[in-house]
Amino acid sequence: MARYMDAIIAGFGGQGVMLIGNLLAYAGMNEGLNVTYIPVYGPEMRGGTANCTVVLSEEEIGSPIIHRPKSLIIMNRPSLDKFQSRLMDGGVQIINSSLIDKDLAEKDRIKSYFVPCNEIADEIGNTRMANMVAIGAYLQATGIMSPQAAIDALSNVISPHYAKLIPANAKAIEAGAKSVA
Repeated sequence: MARYMDAIIAGFGGQGVMLIGNLLAYAGMNEGLNVTYIPVYGPEMRGGTANCTVVLSEEEIGSPIIHRPKSLIIMNRPSLDKFQSRLMDGGVQIINSSLIDKDLAEKDRIKSYFVPCNEIADEIGNTRMANMVAIGAYLQATGIMSPQAAIDALSNVISPHYAKLIPANAKAIEAGAKSVA
């Protein structure tokens, strides 16, 4: 069976949701996969949910639109409320348990990984890397690619001016992967 995974990545604006969606897409391209990435900039008020969709496949992608995703990365409670019910039966979700109560996650029809993204990022030294912790956990949990694929793609999404931040982001990705291993 060909490799295939689709995801909705969602959180508050400013949590780096678009950045990790873009990172996932570049990592997929670097791995030779077909990729779609759609950032969703809706009319939400400040503090609302921001999200993006990513499809990764060895085969041609028929549509970049995802109605029933196979996976989710959920960074905040409003995003859980909005997207969890759409997750396909047997799907995988990474939940930022720093901001979301574990009791809110569905227990039977899907697989949830509770990752304290903010706390792990704090331990590394920068809360703003919670998104990188989440993508590391996601790659480890889904197995679509290795976490190293995302680390290798960091230079595609982090401008050369901020290249000094790549090692810390790589460390956050590794820590996220270890949190679900």
